[in-house]
Amino acid sequence: MACGRLMSAPVCLIENDENGQLHVRKEAKDILDGIKEPVVVVSVVGLYRTGKSYLMNRLAGQQSGFALGSTIESKTKGIWMWCVPHPNNKGHTLVLLDTEGLGDVEKGDEKHDTWIFCLAVLLSSTLVYNSLGVIDNTALEKLHYVTELTENIRVKAKEGQHEEESADFMRVFPSFVWAVRDFTLELKRGDELITSDEYLEGALKPKTGCSPQTVRYNLPRNCLRQFFAVRKCFVFPRPASTPNMRRMEQLNEEELESEFLEQANTFCCYIYNNAQPKTVTGGCTITGTALGNLAEVYVEAIRSGKVPCLENAVVSLAKIQNVRAVEEALQLYMTEMFNMLQLPMHPEELSDIHTDAEKKAIEVFITLSFNDNDKTYHQELMCEEVLSTYLRAKEDAGNMILQADQSLSKVEQENEVQRLKNEILEQRQKGLEEQNQLQEQAFKDMQRTHDEHVKQIFHQMEREQERIIRDNERVLEAKLKEREALLQQGFQQEAARMQREIDSLKSDMNKQETSQPSTVSKVMDGIGTAATFLLPGFIPKLAGIGLSMFSKLF
Repeated sequence: MACGRLMSAPVCLIENDENGQLHVRKEAKDILDGIKEPVVVVSVVGLYRTGKSYLMNRLAGQQSGFALGSTIESKTKGIWMWCVPHPNNKGHTLVLLDTEGLGDVEKGDEKHDTWIFCLAVLLSSTLVYNSLGVIDNTALEKLHYVTELTENIRVKAKEGQHEEESADFMRVFPSFVWAVRDFTLELKRGDELITSDEYLEGALKPKTGCSPQTVRYNLPRNCLRQFFAVRKCFVFPRPASTPNMRRMEQLNEEELESEFLEQANTFCCYIYNNAQPKTVTGGCTITGTALGNLAEVYVEAIRSGKVPCLENAVVSLAKIQNVRAVEEALQLYMTEMFNMLQLPMHPEELSDIHTDAEKKAIEVFITLSFNDNDKTYHQELMCEEVLSTYLRAKEDAGNMILQADQSLSKVEQENEVQRLKNEILEQRQKGLEEQNQLQEQAFKDMQRTHDEHVKQIFHQMEREQERIIRDNERVLEAKLKEREALLQQGFQQEAARMQREIDSLKSDMNKQETSQPSTVSKVMDGIGTAATFLLPGFIPKLAGIGLSMFSKLF
């Protein structure tokens, strides 16, 4: 769904209710509900009055939209959302999330800020942190929310060893982009020019020692390095003179500083080209519908006083998504059959209608289904009661029409009944032959349906497995770089710990590669068993139902 045409402005996704509790706004949830395609989710966080909203408007391709504000008051409350068609990836939607400014002293609720930050991390595939000035110790201390992530987010339902946590978080956390605004320094280290990325990595370099001051200094730096595998930095000069800064929404590009405009365009191009579709544990790609459900799952956990758990959220999300996937697929199947089916008809015609309707239903199910590992919902989709219910409804409708037609004279009614009897007798004579034909066609349909089902599920599993491999490789690359950096900086003990994490990660990757063929085989066998059990009796029953429908009219 190209929802960008429907959203002329952002809407609030998550806000505080009258009791001070977070909740998901129905208007925003309904918008996400209509987005059946994958979403690339970009969130921006940062201290209030640092110009966060301007960057999001640029990403949306608009001059205004997210409230900028021109006073010291924080304009954005909660989390606001703007969905636009992705400019580079056809079939994807770009979801922009603008969070309220952190550290607003008037709110006086530090925990609220922490949850806003955590939700931005949990919902996004790319997290933009916006700050003013330079990346120094003060700036990193203000980013203390990142040090609280392990206290407020859990990856697994059962807590594992600490050494496994870093890789677990890296797999599911978004990429991290630090946007430094009003940057006035030269990008130099000594006499050598450096890139903005080198500037960031240099700022994240830890100190040696174990004093409380050193531990406190290293904590936010370690968290950023250990939780976010992909890190990027952009430094922006001041966009305009002070008087013009108060009317940023009205400034055209000619009134902006050329260097700022060039960097803003570079930033947008990077996001468009590198921000990935949102996924959750297991490599499953999230659609807009799933994103809305995921937001509700996380917000409900926070409201109930629990720590949001990604593994539990995936279980909850799978149930919500798969129940809906079955319902919508069956509804589509019913609609297609209603529109096309007119009994009596030739077995091949009935077979073609059923096959076409079922294929469309499977496509809808594959699009909406999520993490159906044991294929319970796939099997439920193949339930034979759907068409049986339809045929019974057609039979009842036929009886009601015949009985209610008072416009016919008695002689005409008798003639009509006799005509129907003759048709039924003729149908009965053909019944056995047609049922045999239908039986033969049923097995062809079964094989065709089974092949189509297997093909789509196999492709889905391939995509998910490719994403898992990419995530593991991304984490492994980050760990290897971190180990090298630790060795160069003299952190021998930390480098040895990192090597253990690398070895553990490689072992997990090998296990996943080894188990993948057997997992695929098990899933395919499960689908085959379900098809063999249900389908041979499915279409032949249609013939019996069709014949009984006429026999009851005597």
